[in-house]
Amino acid sequence: MSGSDRKYLEAADLDQDPLVQFGRWFAEAGCSGVPDPEAMCLATADAAGQPSARMLLLKGFDESGFVFFTNYESRKARELEENPRAALNFYWPSLGRQVRIEGQVTRISHQESRLYFDSRPFESRLGAWASDQSRPLESRAELDRRMAELTRRFAEQESLDLPPFWGGYRLRPEAIEFWQQGPNRLHDRFRYERAASGWTSQRLFP
Repeated sequence: MSGSDRKYLEAADLDQDPLVQFGRWFAEAGCSGVPDPEAMCLATADAAGQPSARMLLLKGFDESGFVFFTNYESRKARELEENPRAALNFYWPSLGRQVRIEGQVTRISHQESRLYFDSRPFESRLGAWASDQSRPLESRAELDRRMAELTRRFAEQESLDLPPFWGGYRLRPEAIEFWQQGPNRLHDRFRYERAASGWTSQRLFP
């Protein structure tokens, strides 16, 4: 969809349930040929409020929230333990759209983590075991040595145990904002907030 073809976004264009609406935009991003439509920025903060952000991949979403995976000893995981609130941002520039999501984060079950871990390519599962994520690494050679050692050790195995330090999180959204690019930087923004009776929404100034 080019800028000239893009129409203004109205409240009537959006579903009353922001999770349903996210699913629509996410599917449209995938069908449009956007590279890695599941790529998202995850922003966290430690107990002192020091923020950090990084790109990672969405691995599932439903009415209960948005799921991603990481090493439980990584910086993002340590910050989530100290301050279990986070924000996600999806940006699909060719569509002129982004979605911002804020909410509470909890670990998913061991069974859910195991199910996803088993679906990963074998080399990616080995990589999870090989990496002490976010910790100092003396050289790339050390990481390659670890990976080679694990490859030799488990070459004959089809299954691999889930690392005890690795698994998933689910962000339960409390606010979701849909942003669509407009002319002259007069963008369309609609913010949904979770309420006791469901969701409320309103248009925001760009």
